[in-house]
Amino acid sequence: MPILYLRDWYKTALQSIRIFRLTEGLSFVRLGSKSSDEFLGVLSQKSEQISQLFQNRINSIVKPIPIKVMLGDTTIIDQNTFDPQAVADFFSKTLNNLTQWKSEGITTTSDEDLRRVFVKLEIPVKNYTILWHMALQYHALLYYKPDNKVPLVQKELAEIMDNTINKEKELAELTDSMIRERLAAMGHKDLDEQKLFEVLFDNDKLRDEITTETDKKTDYDFKAKDQRKKDLFKELDNLLLEAYTTTSVLIDENRLVTGEEGCVCTFDLDFVKNKKKEALFDPKRITPETKQEITKILDDIVLALSN
Repeated sequence: MPILYLRDWYKTALQSIRIFRLTEGLSFVRLGSKSSDEFLGVLSQKSEQISQLFQNRINSIVKPIPIKVMLGDTTIIDQNTFDPQAVADFFSKTLNNLTQWKSEGITTTSDEDLRRVFVKLEIPVKNYTILWHMALQYHALLYYKPDNKVPLVQKELAEIMDNTINKEKELAELTDSMIRERLAAMGHKDLDEQKLFEVLFDNDKLRDEITTETDKKTDYDFKAKDQRKKDLFKELDNLLLEAYTTTSVLIDENRLVTGEEGCVCTFDLDFVKNKKKEALFDPKRITPETKQEITKILDDIVLALSN
């Protein structure tokens, strides 16, 4: 190996050793993950205990409620659902019982049929911050209420749409015939479509006269029918209902982002340096007093979720 290359290789190797020494012993602390550190092992056990209590609560909240729903073809079927508001109420109650935690409140998101309700909390402990994320992800399925109005509204709507199509076709044929008659009387015969368009485009008076004549020869009120159609669609919207599906299976943030149904209950411990959170730090540097405080905070959560 040439001396120049050998020198560069040696320099790179020294840098790698230095980086390894700087990061050796540092950990990303996600409570619940395996760790050789004794204190983190204790925290992981408490985190798992909290997650189990949380999962039990979610399981009772999302227990399927049987309901009747109507499909688009008016068939009535059985469907299960649950109340998402009950999940938000559970999160709210937890916040009220643990007032020392800071939070921006409960958030709900909607992406087409995918829904999520979640809350993110944090609490400072000396030079550390505990981060807590609770969430439930679920899907919303759209049905009609089992109401006799649905088929009646659908029938009237279909009739209006069919009649409108037929009347528009009749009106188009009538208008075309009248245009050709008027143009023939003006000396324009056997015009192709392009020339016909140009003549009409340049003659505002002729267009207005033909429109007036065609309006007189049809008794179909297109404007009124269009308004009625809008009213019927609105009426159908009011007859819609959503059924919700999910599971109480615990998932992580990665599965949450990919759209899986399930619940999330995770804890992270960050080191705070110069008012900035650092996810990587040496857990062996946590003082006994801080360890005691962190443990007490998790015990308080266990107590709150047990009541």
